[in-house]
Amino acid sequence: MSTSANDGEDHGDVFLDEDDIVEEINVDEEDLPDAEDDADSDAEVFDEADDSLHIFTGHTGELYTVACSPTDAQLVATGAGDDKGFLWKIGQGDWAFELQGHKDSVSTVAFSSDGQLVASGSLDGVIQVWDISSGNLKCTLDGPGAGIEWIRWHPRGHLVLAGSEDSTVWMWNADKNAYLNTFSGHASTVTCGDFTPDGKTICTGSDDASLRIWNPRTGENIHVVKGHYYHTEGLTCLTITSDSTLVLTGSKDGSVHIVNIATGKQFRCLNGFDLCCSSPWAATGSMDQKLIIWDLQHSLARCTCEHEEGVTCLSWLGASRFVATGCVDGKVRIWDSLSGDCIKTFRGHTDAIQSLGVSADGSHLVSVSIDGTARVFEIDEFR
Repeated sequence: MSTSANDGEDHGDVFLDEDDIVEEINVDEEDLPDAEDDADSDAEVFDEADDSLHIFTGHTGELYTVACSPTDAQLVATGAGDDKGFLWKIGQGDWAFELQGHKDSVSTVAFSSDGQLVASGSLDGVIQVWDISSGNLKCTLDGPGAGIEWIRWHPRGHLVLAGSEDSTVWMWNADKNAYLNTFSGHASTVTCGDFTPDGKTICTGSDDASLRIWNPRTGENIHVVKGHYYHTEGLTCLTITSDSTLVLTGSKDGSVHIVNIATGKQFRCLNGFDLCCSSPWAATGSMDQKLIIWDLQHSLARCTCEHEEGVTCLSWLGASRFVATGCVDGKVRIWDSLSGDCIKTFRGHTDAIQSLGVSADGSHLVSVSIDGTARVFEIDEFR
């Protein structure tokens, strides 16, 4: 083989003669790495970034629900498919309190409006109410013949409202551990419901594609909204305007309808799947990968925010102009409802987001995921 006269010196490029070739080896081009492989590898590393400042890993199953205390900015409640509910505190990784006793998945959790009590509802058909200050089980509320879908508290008292898979809605007084009323009329699972903010009326939506409006004192069904011009498939969510005049309902059919609570008349139809309201605007999200901000006064879309994958949940960040969305891709995004721009993307989850909660002081956003974790992200800058 030919060599340089001074092997220890670097003379730049070295060229080979044919006599220098010992053996030729054929290489299949498919076996060679290319630039795209390197790019994919970089993308995987990038997606492993975690922007959360706190991770709660006390659950052993996928998480379904989260609620933040309205009075304690650190306190969070979560429920999961491991039949457990937990109370835990943001920034205190060594503190957690298990809401024991359920025999099936904890599908919903909710704090009373004064923050004194927390309720956990399960697919076992039972609701447990806990006293926050003492940590004691205050009462167990039963009656529904199937799983609990959702829980809401009266805005000015300790009345608990819950919808069930058995097509009924129940109401109890938690202070007295007393059953108050059953609201019957739906023909399928009652998927959503709430008290109006003034506490005078109840609105419920069902998989039977109907909205029902009730008198909470008498149990009277004041209005039934269904059929022609209304949803063609089951309702999935509802929200009520702060003045208690309008209810917005979302459905599997991809539409949102606006109904006058006093008259039971519907007068607007929008597009969306999940929704939240911050008068005079509403936000709707859907598996069509879109968040739409609506001007309720004119029933016009203010802006459309495109996502990479479907939107599973959303929440206004307090009274600000910002909206948070949770998505199938495991990311939480913050959107400016004025410009329609995505101004922040939070990474950390490895599977779809199921629910979002905002801390009482508006400084933290909590997300729960199918990946079995709850994550906390700082949102101080969006208050």
